[in-house]
Amino acid sequence: QVQLAESGGGLVQPGGSLRLSCAASGGTFSINTMGWYRQAPGKQRELVATRTTADDTVYADSAKGRVSISRDIAKHMIYLKVNSLKAEDTAVYYCIADLHGWGPDNYDWGQGTQDTVSA
Repeated sequence: QVQLAESGGGLVQPGGSLRLSCAASGGTFSINTMGWYRQAPGKQRELVATRTTADDTVYADSAKGRVSISRDIAKHMIYLKVNSLKAEDTAVYYCIADLHGWGPDNYDWGQGTQDTVSA
């Protein structure tokens, strides 16, 4: 099982940018897929973006154009940058790891980091 630790959350003003980091440890020899989900208040958890070791990237339709995901495979890190922040980006952001690329049922999850967009 992979352990994940997110960082970079907090309070950000509308129109600003958010950068999140996630460090993986334990069983990290080769993690096929890492990425980010988020859960806004009163809503279901949803995909933001994922990236594989082959650099295949998936973005949620709602994230395209404002979100960038990057990965440092050697350091077992995954990053997320969200630009032009809106109030609706307020959510708990979760890092995920999929060791073999078998899909959401096999994800390891981080504890989540709260990000609030507010003036």
